[in-house]
Order: sequence, then C-alpha cells, then structure tokens
Amino acid sequence: MLIKLSNELISDEKITFKKNTTEDASLRGAFSVSEKLKLDLTIPRSYGVRMAVMRLHRDGEAERDIPFNTVECGSFTLTLDMSELGVGLYYYSILFLRGNDTLFSHTVNNVDLELSERKGSDFRMLVYSDDFTTPDWFKGGVMYHIFVDRFYKSGNSPVREDAENQNDWFAPISQYGVIPGAAVKNDLFYGGDLYGITQKLDYLAKMGVSIIYLSPIFKAASNHKYDTADYMQIDPCFGGEEAFCDLIAKAEEKGIRVILDGVFNHTGDDSIYFNRYGNYPSKGAYQSEDSEYRNWYFFDKNKKAGYECWWDIDILPKLDHRTESCRRFFTSEEGVGAKYAGMGTGGWRLDVADELSDDFLYEFRKSVKNANKDAIIIGEVWENAADKIAYGKRRHYFQGKQLDSVMNYPFRTALLEFILNRNAKVLADELTDIYSSYPKCVADCLMNIIGTHDTERIITVLGDKKYKELSNRELSGHYMSREEYTEATKLLKIASTIQYTVYGVPSVFYGDEAGLEGGRDPFCRRTYPWGRENKELYKHYKTLGKIRNVPVFKTGDFKIIEYGADYIIYQRSLADTKVLICANMGNEPVELNVKGRDLLTGKSFCGIVESKSAAICYIEK
Repeated sequence: MLIKLSNELISDEKITFKKNTTEDASLRGAFSVSEKLKLDLTIPRSYGVRMAVMRLHRDGEAERDIPFNTVECGSFTLTLDMSELGVGLYYYSILFLRGNDTLFSHTVNNVDLELSERKGSDFRMLVYSDDFTTPDWFKGGVMYHIFVDRFYKSGNSPVREDAENQNDWFAPISQYGVIPGAAVKNDLFYGGDLYGITQKLDYLAKMGVSIIYLSPIFKAASNHKYDTADYMQIDPCFGGEEAFCDLIAKAEEKGIRVILDGVFNHTGDDSIYFNRYGNYPSKGAYQSEDSEYRNWYFFDKNKKAGYECWWDIDILPKLDHRTESCRRFFTSEEGVGAKYAGMGTGGWRLDVADELSDDFLYEFRKSVKNANKDAIIIGEVWENAADKIAYGKRRHYFQGKQLDSVMNYPFRTALLEFILNRNAKVLADELTDIYSSYPKCVADCLMNIIGTHDTERIITVLGDKKYKELSNRELSGHYMSREEYTEATKLLKIASTIQYTVYGVPSVFYGDEAGLEGGRDPFCRRTYPWGRENKELYKHYKTLGKIRNVPVFKTGDFKIIEYGADYIIYQRSLADTKVLICANMGNEPVELNVKGRDLLTGKSFCGIVESKSAAICYIEK
C-alpha cells in the first residue's frame, strides 16, 4: 500500500505502510481478539518526519496517543495486542511529526492512506471474538431469491376466496397505488407456491444455485407475507407445511439449502397476535387489554393508529421486544428461529435487522446455532455494517455474537455507479472499504445483491430511460424498446460478472437471469417469464454458475490491482491459484499483460478486454 499526498506537500518519494499478523494484513481492518498486529512505516528522509504516532480510540471513548518505535531513520514500527484492546470497534489515525508542523493521515476506503495538513478521516478497526465463525457451506455458493407467489404455479395449493386471484400468469400487475407509496391491499395472487419451486429445482441446479432464499412463507393476508399472521403456520396458499418439508428434502438431494425470511420486527394487524378484525378465535392485543399479547405492542393514543407501526403503516404494528415473552417467542430454544432451523433449513435472513435489539440478536443467534450449528444468519442492513449507527445507537453485528452476514447494498450502489456513470473509483473504493471493514469469514459470506423485491429490476435500471418518470398506471404495462433492452442485456452481463467474482455470494432475484423487466414495487414482482426467457442471458448465468465452482471464489483473497476512469481490474487468489477479472465500461479496449484462459469464453485469453465487456482470466502457472 502506498501513501498518496493529498496535495504537493513534500515530494514524490514513496512512503509505505504495511500491516502484518502471521501474514500480510495490509488490506485488512478486522482482527480476532487473539491476534497481534504489527504496523510498519517507511518514510524517506526528505519528508523530515522525526516521529510517528497512532491516535487511537475505542468507539465512544477518549483518544490516546501511542508512539511508533523508531527502527532507524525513516523507519517506524508498532505492535498492537488485540487481547489488550478487547473485542470492540476502534478508530485510529497516524500523525507524522516534522519539527514545527504535523501531517495527518486520511483515508477514503479504510486501506489507502493520504497525507493531509489537517485531520482527515480515521481508519476503522474491528476486533471480534476468537470463536466467531461463519458456515463454510455457504461460501462459494450461488443464492437465488424467490418471491414465492410469482415464481411457479403447481396448481396443487388452495386459493383464497377472499382475495383477487389472477389465472393468467402473464397478465400485468393490476393492483397498485394511485401514486407511488399509496396504500395497496396486496391481495392479488398469481398462484406461485412451494410445490412449484420444488418442480423447478432442476432448473435452479443447472444455474449452479446452492441456496434458495424465500420471501416470507408464514400465513399472512398479503401476497408478500411481510404482514405475518401466524409464525407457526406455513401459508396454505403456498402449500402449507407438507409443501415446505417436501421442498427442504428435495432441495437437499440436489445440494441446495433453503433460507427463510424472518420478519420479527412487526406482525400484521390481521394476525392471531393483534387480531384487529376479529378473524381469529384468539383474543388479540388490539381487541383487549387482557390479551396475552397486549404488551407485545406499543399502544399509544397519541399515534394516528393508536399504536406504533413500522414506518407508520397501520397494517404493520411494531413488536415490543423489551417484553420478554414477546422476544423469547422468537429467540428461545423453542422459539420461531430455532424451530425452523431444526427442520432442516439453511438459516435466516432477518428483515430490518437495524430495528432488532442487541438482546434479540444475541439470543436469536444462540438458539438458532444450538438447533443447527451450520445455520447462517443474514441481516438486512443497507450501509456498512461494521460501524452502523441505527436509531442513535452503534450496532455490534460482526463482533461475533449476532450476525454472520448482511445484504451488501453498498456493493449494489457502487456497482451501478460504475456501470451507469463509468465511475470505477467509487466501485474500487467501496470494494476495498467493505473488504477491510469486515472479518474475512463475513466477507466470504456477504449477500451480494443487484436486485431484490425492494428495488427496481436490474435490467430496467440498466436500460430503461423512462421508468423513473412514469406513473404506476403507465408502469403496469411498460417495457423497454428493443434497442434499450439489447443494450441493457449487454450491461447486465458485465454487472453480473462482477457480482459473481468479487468476495461474497451472488444473490440473483428470480427472473433476473431471464431478463425480467419491472419498475418500482409492485412491478419488480412480476411473474417469472416461463417460455419467454432471454436465452442469451440465461446461458451467461449458467456459465457464471459453473465458474463459481473454482475454489478461489469460495475463500480466495481479494485485491484491487488497477482502475482507470472507466475500467477496473481486481484479483482473486488462493494458494497458487490466481484469477484476474477486468470489467471495461470505456469506449477503448483495455490491455492486460497476462496469459491464461478466459473462464467466460473457455478460450485462451487474448490480452484484450473490449469496450463494454468483461473477462475472467484464470492465470496459468
């Protein structure tokens, strides 16, 4: 790592800053509590630096200065014993003392260091528990995210008589708000079910899928099921528990594990717990102060609905996890989390993890891991989770007692900046920052998304010039022009190549591999286009699925090699294996002076990456 000068402070001579544990740790910023970290600075004499000092502080505590030891003129070293620091989050900067003035470190990505005449951004350092591990089976996999009602209809599950049932699988979504964000009943069902997913397991296996992540499947009034009615019942419209157990068993035969969506911050108002409409025989919290569930919720006469809701949506009353019976319903050894982990699922994705308390997450992890030590726990966190502050409180997701992984939204944001605006620096810095911020075992398990049920379809984002300005009525039947779609397909091949080759696990939202279009919710939840797939894209995704079998993409190291204004080159390495990936969004070819085989084409790499294309070069020994 080379230190850059933020302005022409001194000279062009090189300064080096290296970190080592038992190996080179220059790209790392997270360490186990038993590790010792050695930092080495080498500074040319022309800089006039007489002393280097680390200014360190534990999050929320006062700073303290730790001087580097002088090895010889211009060479400084410092060793930190993480056991003396203890598990927690730390920040530090480095001061360079030069007689009458001081220079300060500054970093934009938690790795690269610039010099500044004023205090800049600190480095982040996370110290985590020695016993923190993440499931090995998850690493190197391919995740497939399914919105159950819209994937495949088996015809074997009952339909609701009190809902709107659409028998035409390809009919446009006709139920939407008058304006974006307006209330929608969301009881339009197309009939997709768990039996249907089981029938399509061969299709998923051919794509290299090893993980199925299901949108919520518990009984609920809506098609999306984020308004849970009964956590102990699989929705009958999805086939019930019989279909669920059949899917788990058949998927396991094909080497595929199923992850569930845990919506534990709130329930539906039409639930056995709240029972706002009296549809359940139980005495719900809304009905009576004598209900066993009354203190599970926040009732407040000053609130518009008379109770606290998630984002003021009155059909989603918020749960009060301070109430032990409420929290333990989910987190105890007999709770919801452990129950389904013990039924053979691969783990949980936790909806709005920022709104779940530390106590909830501690207890949930313990019970789920006791039920299934290999279960993975992924949180929905939209920012860098290493030092996330949510509702005024610092979170401790990756210190060893809460989450295994998060949805990598920062990656999606930076990737789109690169693909749409040709800004390679943003992508390079974000990839470097996240990789250095998280424990390695977390980085290998990150859920790398480019589209979800909460975002516009990725192919629409990449190619549609009109979707942002259209009304919901216009979006319902809107599709790109042929020219736009062709260009978007080309861009999606580049985006997905990056998604599949950086650290972590790619998560494909059902239909993205088939070129399914769609704007904002609910139009991103169109039905899978069976028989109308984009065959070019599907072939590409099948190739990427095979490439994921190369061990370097499971736990290999990651390093940015080079980037320009509109191209990026990075490397994955494991033992003697090296793979170089280049994505070029520029108008001119990029030359790479390496020999190897392009895993995308299966042919010898020619050394050229053409405009708006990508290459995955397996470097021959």
